[in-house]
Amino acid sequence: MNRSRILGPGVFLVVGTAWTASAASADDAHQPGELFPAQEWFDAGHLKVSDLHTIGYALYGNPKGKPIFVLHGGPGVGCYSRLMQYFNPEKFLIVLHDQRGAGRSTPAGEIRENTTQHLVEDIERLRKHLKIDGKILIFGGSWGSTLALAYAETYPERVSGMVIRGIWTGTQAELDHYYGEQGIRKFFPDAWARLEAELPPRVREFQPKSLLELFSKGDAAIVRKVGDAWIRYAVKTGNLHAPDEKVEQGWGDYDGKPGAIIDTYYASNGFFLEEGQLLRDAHKIRDIAVTIINGRYDVICPPITAWRLHKALPKSKLIIVEEAGHSEGEPGTTRALVEAVAEFE
Repeated sequence: MNRSRILGPGVFLVVGTAWTASAASADDAHQPGELFPAQEWFDAGHLKVSDLHTIGYALYGNPKGKPIFVLHGGPGVGCYSRLMQYFNPEKFLIVLHDQRGAGRSTPAGEIRENTTQHLVEDIERLRKHLKIDGKILIFGGSWGSTLALAYAETYPERVSGMVIRGIWTGTQAELDHYYGEQGIRKFFPDAWARLEAELPPRVREFQPKSLLELFSKGDAAIVRKVGDAWIRYAVKTGNLHAPDEKVEQGWGDYDGKPGAIIDTYYASNGFFLEEGQLLRDAHKIRDIAVTIINGRYDVICPPITAWRLHKALPKSKLIIVEEAGHSEGEPGTTRALVEAVAEFE
């Protein structure tokens, strides 16, 4: 069974199998707004995108359906089977892939030749590899929304529409909110205190560069201890309803180190974006149909960023989900995502 969790700026981690899922019974009935039954992929493989990196991918749904590319959170985390369930498998060709260094891509946790621009070009390489000649739909949440915007602004002629959730544009203000004393910590002082107690003295400031050094070079036992504490903090802050007893549950044998390295590496480098770049260049996608979804009480990706993006895209639709935080798994957010995708069928 998969168990999802969050690490870093809106990052989902998953314990369990990334690609496979139990095939749905023919008797399973889909209700409007609910996830579609899980399906097995019909094709999967690895694509060599450089002399160093390969990316893992899997295809679901209808081979002749509308192609929709799913961009996972992270940057350092891979896809998981739930992500294929937002789409009608009869209508869509669903493309999941793990970004460089993440999930089933190789080498794991590799930060060389790994930037936002590399990831954008990997999407384009995968599109060509799959021989998809027409326009594609894009679906992404949190960091996945960042990458969706970066790809669409680079290749607007290739994108017919987007459904993006939990908007993160990689600005310094967003980083300060996530890592700084005047951001998330103000709302979760108890959760922060539990995390802070586990931080070694040299990373007490809880900044990306010091965390990157710790995860890259630190003692394995300390890395695991800090990583587990960070995960608990992220689960608490990323969900509107996260009882402490649930947050404190063990996380099994999952190794989150590769994802943590990539996540803090990207954050240390401003996500390889110029300050304000994605909003500045939003005019390039002003004619693309975009549905923007954000939880009202998302403290990781607050709605103000979604609002600013919506204002920069006059043809976009903004859905603020009441009684929802950051997690895509919260009922109102899940329903909003399924319904938004259905409008593109």
